[in-house]
Amino acid sequence: MAEEELVQVAEGQLPVLKWDQGFFVQIMRGFQFPPEWDARYPRQGQTAADAPPGYITLFEDFFLQGNFRLPATEFMASILHFYGFHISQMSPTGMVRVRHFEFLCRSQGMEPTVEKFWAFYQLIRNIGFYSFGNRGAAKKILIGPPKSFHDWKMKFFFIREEVIPITMIFRKSHKIEKEELPIPKGADWYMNLLATPNRIIGEHVLVAAQMSDKWPETSEEVPVLKFNGEGMCYFLFLFL
Repeated sequence: MAEEELVQVAEGQLPVLKWDQGFFVQIMRGFQFPPEWDARYPRQGQTAADAPPGYITLFEDFFLQGNFRLPATEFMASILHFYGFHISQMSPTGMVRVRHFEFLCRSQGMEPTVEKFWAFYQLIRNIGFYSFGNRGAAKKILIGPPKSFHDWKMKFFFIREEVIPITMIFRKSHKIEKEELPIPKGADWYMNLLATPNRIIGEHVLVAAQMSDKWPETSEEVPVLKFNGEGMCYFLFLFL
């Protein structure tokens, strides 16, 4: 069932751990988790719902497919606060849409806001997890979104809740109203956000776009986007 369909489906049990600890270590090292975040590889038999008190659950594909980084940006925090669900309840598909939108806005020199995001996307729920479907009357701004993620619910870890310094709640209401909103088709910002492909974005580009602060202090490179030795805007990067 496509996540874009505005329907509710029966709940399913969360699957148990199913990924190699070596990949977890690569995540910690590759994305520079400091020791105080206390990222934990789950024990066998645990599920994503078994985060200890004071910890949250995150999924591998948030980072590898959704361009998510810690600490989370203010825009990500505002999305979680506005829609009222916990990041552990978000699917990787939802993460892709949020982070793509954030990058697309920044590539056009505008600050991403919930109000702008809301014009394009409707909150949806699929098998207990939250994502965002295209709003019917709005233009589509994400080309080729991923249709599925293999075993993503089984590839999770626990980390201190302080890494996202907002109060997050576990949304319990199953009902999501379909929103009929006027589309701001005449607004300059709406017209400037053009349809672009989904891309896995390199760290230097995310840093330059203020979507990650993970850049080696010892690096002699500057986190800017270049192509064939020349500076290039972020927007064109999405089409390379």
